[in-house]
Amino acid sequence: MLNFNLSEEQIALSDAARRFSKERIIPAAAAADRDARFPREVFEEAWRLGLINATIPTDYGGAGLGELDNALITEQLAYGCTGIQTSMLANTLAGTPVLLAGNEEQKRKYLGMLTAEPRFASYCTTEPSGGSDVAALKTQFKKVGSDYVLSGEKCWITNASLASFYVVFATADVAKKHKGIAAFIVDRETPGLQVGKHEDKMGQRASDTATVHFEEVKVSSANLLAPEGEGFKLAMETFNQTRPDIGAMAAGLMQRCLDESVAYARDRKAFGVPIGEHQLVGAMLADMAIRTEATRLLYQKAAWNLDHGIRNPMASAYAKAFGADSAMQCAIDAVQVFGGNGYVRDFPVEKLMRDAKVLQIYEGTSQIQRVVISKALLRSGT
Repeated sequence: MLNFNLSEEQIALSDAARRFSKERIIPAAAAADRDARFPREVFEEAWRLGLINATIPTDYGGAGLGELDNALITEQLAYGCTGIQTSMLANTLAGTPVLLAGNEEQKRKYLGMLTAEPRFASYCTTEPSGGSDVAALKTQFKKVGSDYVLSGEKCWITNASLASFYVVFATADVAKKHKGIAAFIVDRETPGLQVGKHEDKMGQRASDTATVHFEEVKVSSANLLAPEGEGFKLAMETFNQTRPDIGAMAAGLMQRCLDESVAYARDRKAFGVPIGEHQLVGAMLADMAIRTEATRLLYQKAAWNLDHGIRNPMASAYAKAFGADSAMQCAIDAVQVFGGNGYVRDFPVEKLMRDAKVLQIYEGTSQIQRVVISKALLRSGT
C-alpha cells in the first residue's frame, strides 16, 4: 500500500532545516551573491546543527541519515539560496564515492575528517574539454613504483578553494575511454596540486567554484579509491545517488519562487484588482505550484528507492531533468509576475532566475538525462 506521509522525525528534520534557511541563509544570501563569497560562518553553524554530512554513517561520526532525509534537508536549504546550499552540501557529492567504494581505513580517515570539524571536500570529474562525457576525460595517471602520479586539470569544481581533500577521476589511457578510468583521494596539501581562480559566475555566486590543476601529483596506493576500469562505474553510481538532491534543490527554489510570487500577486494591483486575480497571472501561479509538487514527488521517490536498495537510474534522471527544467521555468514565470520589479536586484526573483539555470547543467545536463532515459527505454523494449 502506498504511503506518502513523512515520519515525525523527517517532518521535524525538514522544519529545522526550513527555520535555519529563513533565519540564517536568507539574510546572508543577497550579500553573498553580490560579493561572490561563501559565508563560511553559516556553514559552520549548519555543521554544528547536523545539517551537513547527514548521510555519513554513525560509525564515522555522521548522523547516519537516509537519502530521503538528506534530500529533505537539501530542499529546505535551497529555499534560502541554492548557491549557499550547493557549497554546504557538496560534501555529500564528494563523500558518496568514498562510502560506495572506500575501504575501512579510507572511510575512517576521510569521512571522519568531515565529521570531526567543519571541513569541505570536492568531487572532480569535469574538465575543460568536456563535462557530460565522463568517459572522455583526459586527466591521466601512471603507476610509479607503488604510487600513482596524476597530471591534468579539472574545472567547475565546487568548494575547490575550500576543500581539505578531492575525489579525482583520471585515466590510464584516453584511448581506453571508460575502461581506463580510476578514482583517487588526493589531499589538499599534496605537492603539485594547485587551485586556480575563483569563477565569476552568472548564478549561484555564493558557491565557491574554481579550477584544480594536477602537475605530477604523487598519490599513495593507499588513496586509490577505484582501480583502473572501475572508476567510471563509480562516477555513474555516485551521480545516481546524488541526482535526487538536484531535484530537491529544484523543489526548494521553485517553492521560493511560488511563495514570493503569490505574496507579490496578492499585494500588487493592476486595473483596480490584485494581479493574482487576473486569469493569466493566476495560471502562472497554478503552473508553478503543479511543477513544484511534481518535482517534490519525483525526488522523494528517487531518494526512497535508494534508501530501500532499489537501483533505478531512470528515477534519479526523472527527478533531475524535470526538476531542473521546471525550476528554470518557474523562475522565468516569477520574474514575469513581478514585471519590471522582477528585473532588478531589489527583489529576490532575479537572483532565483540566475541561480536556476545551472541546475540544467551540472551533474549531467538536462539533455544527458534524456539520453539516460531514452537508452533505458530502448533497452527495456517498452
